[in-house]
Amino acid sequence: MKNLIRFDWAVKRLLRNKSNFGILEGFLSELIGDDIKIESILEGESNKEDKYQKFNRVDMLVQNSKGELIIIEIQNNQEHDYLLRVLFGTSILLVNNIDEGMDYAQIKKIISVNIVYFDLGHGDDYVYHGTTQFEGIHNHDILKLSKDQESLYHTNNISKIFPEYYVIKVNQFNDVAKDTLDEWIYFLKKDEIKDEFKAKGLKEAKRQLDIMKLSEEERKEYENYIEQQRYERSLIVSNYRVGEINKAQEIAKKCLQKGMNVEEVADLTGLSKDEIEKIKQ
Repeated sequence: MKNLIRFDWAVKRLLRNKSNFGILEGFLSELIGDDIKIESILEGESNKEDKYQKFNRVDMLVQNSKGELIIIEIQNNQEHDYLLRVLFGTSILLVNNIDEGMDYAQIKKIISVNIVYFDLGHGDDYVYHGTTQFEGIHNHDILKLSKDQESLYHTNNISKIFPEYYVIKVNQFNDVAKDTLDEWIYFLKKDEIKDEFKAKGLKEAKRQLDIMKLSEEERKEYENYIEQQRYERSLIVSNYRVGEINKAQEIAKKCLQKGMNVEEVADLTGLSKDEIEKIKQ
C-alpha cells in the first residue's frame, strides 16, 4: 500500500476539516489560477456521506471568500452521460441558491471542478476549461459588458458571470510534471508527492494525508474503500467482456447462417472453433 491516502477518499473524510482547508485551497488555486480561500464547506443532498456509493461519485461543495460556489466531483468509472450530469449539477445549485425576492445581480458564481479517471470524450489534453461567451453571427465579435454592467457584476468579462467548468482527465496525464498544476495531477494519478514539488498545498498534503496518521478505525475504513474500488473495476471489466462475447456470438450466428465455415467465423469473431461448433448446434 502506498504511503499517501488517495485524494478521493481524503475528500470524503479528511479535507472537510477546517484544519486541512489549506490542501484543498492549494489545489483549487493552482487549477483556477487565483488565490482561493475557503470560507466554508457546504452540505447538500449531493454530498451527504453514505456507504461507498457505486461508481464512487464524490461531491464537495465549497464557498470561497468571494462568495463563489465551487463543486468538486471525482468520478472513477465510465459514465456516458457525465457531461449532462455536470450541467444538471450546476443548474440545480444555481436554482437552490436563489431566494425569493433576490435580484439577479446577487446570483452566486459557480465553478464546477471535475476529476475523472476515464476517457471523457475525445481530446489530446488532460485539463479542459469551459466558459460561456457570446459571438456575433455576422461580425464574429465577442459581446462585452457595458461600464454600468461591469460595476454591477464586479467583472469586465461576461464569461465570469456564468458557470465555469474544469475537467481533469487524470489518466491522460503523461506523468511528466511541467508546472505546479501538473504536480497536483501527478499526485491525483500516482498518490505520490515528490520532494521537489512546489505546488500550493502539496507539502501540507504530504504531511496530513499520510496513511500512518490514520486511526485504526480509519485505516480499516480506507482499506475497505480501496477493496470496494477493486471490486467495482473488476465488475465493470467482467460485464464488458460478457457483452463482447455475446456480441461475437451474435455475429457468429449470422455468419454461419450465410454459409461461412467455422474457420472463417473464428478468424472474424475471435471465438474458438469449439465455441462456434456449440453455436451451430
